[in-house]
Amino acid sequence: MIRRILQNFATRLVTALLSFGIVWLTARYLGATGRGDVSLFVTDCAALLLFIGLLGGSSLIYLAPQRSLWHLLVPAYAWATVVCGVGTAAVGLLRDVPRAYLGHLLALSLLQAYFSINTALLLGRKREAGYNFLTVLQVALLAGGLLLAFGGLRWRAVPVYYYAAYVAYGLPLLLSLGLLLRLPDRWNAGRGLRATARELATHSRGAHFSNILAFANYRLSYYFVAHYADARAVGVLSVGVALAEAIWLIPRSTALIQYVDLVHATDKHAQVEPTLRVARLTLLTTALAVLVLCALPPAMLAAVFGAEFGAARPVILRLAPGVVAMVVNVICSTYFAGVGRYRINNLATTVGLLVTLPACWLLIPPLGISGAALATTLSYLASTGFLVWQFGRATGAGLPAFLPGKADLDYARSLVKKIR
Repeated sequence: MIRRILQNFATRLVTALLSFGIVWLTARYLGATGRGDVSLFVTDCAALLLFIGLLGGSSLIYLAPQRSLWHLLVPAYAWATVVCGVGTAAVGLLRDVPRAYLGHLLALSLLQAYFSINTALLLGRKREAGYNFLTVLQVALLAGGLLLAFGGLRWRAVPVYYYAAYVAYGLPLLLSLGLLLRLPDRWNAGRGLRATARELATHSRGAHFSNILAFANYRLSYYFVAHYADARAVGVLSVGVALAEAIWLIPRSTALIQYVDLVHATDKHAQVEPTLRVARLTLLTTALAVLVLCALPPAMLAAVFGAEFGAARPVILRLAPGVVAMVVNVICSTYFAGVGRYRINNLATTVGLLVTLPACWLLIPPLGISGAALATTLSYLASTGFLVWQFGRATGAGLPAFLPGKADLDYARSLVKKIR
């Protein structure tokens, strides 16, 4: 398990570094306003992808070991097509955006949706090497395309992001289809398709509703800032958020492997102690990473991203407590998802959203992006507190069980020696 976690972590580390490169390229060459426009587009795409998960998402991983991949893929693709079409139309009605923007939103959200469905199915069949390769390739193509356009061709405009994204999602999508075709599953038209679609819908609604609420907790502040300020403020906020959330690659790497293992485990309770051990090490590592990030001076941020982005440091400082708390949040929510108790995750994200809405409304108008960061941290702390309480009720392990001690440090040292 540890080796798989390290492999997954290495993949996410490379992905995070490339994603950091994308943030840097868009901030450096497009400025705060251009970076804000890109951030809003990415957020719109992410919102559509969330609703796609109502008939897919992590439930594809859950059902892939038991069902024909093609019986899962067909309803997931059909639902994704409907959601992207309806969602794009809704964005056009709710926001004043150009028609070309809507065209790119529809096309790119479809590519991303199909790609995420394919990779989820690969992961569900434990084809982690293929999953990791495609994940890195997608981000590398996007970063490489932006670098070529901005640096080599000196084409520095927001539409460059759209064109680079077509290549970055189109090619990996084709490769992922090739990997699926190599699996032994065969298509039997009509046999079990309807039953599988119903089962997928049943699991997805419970499993994915919390992700929709979590998205509101993570990104609702962008729309508040865009409303009360402008795209430039969104750009500065997005850089601070991107740097802080990049640290989440640590807990998400461990959580993904834990989820797959929980899904395949026959004795779910036996997974509690390994979960807590990994959680403690993850919390320690994340806290150290957050301290390093908080130590970065505004002058360094301005030198790296541009003069406008020194103002991102207050955002990072106000996000830091929430980023650390979310380690425990991710571990607990992964456990409940793995044992099929989706209602608890839904309630936790609801608690967070009940904090996010009034906090954004009260804090962003007077404090701007600093208020947005505070609202986000308050939401993270509230939802994490609820999950820790529920985890304690389910397993008997309260908050002290997540705090690292000497035994965990000794265990970490032994792992390092084994790797050497």
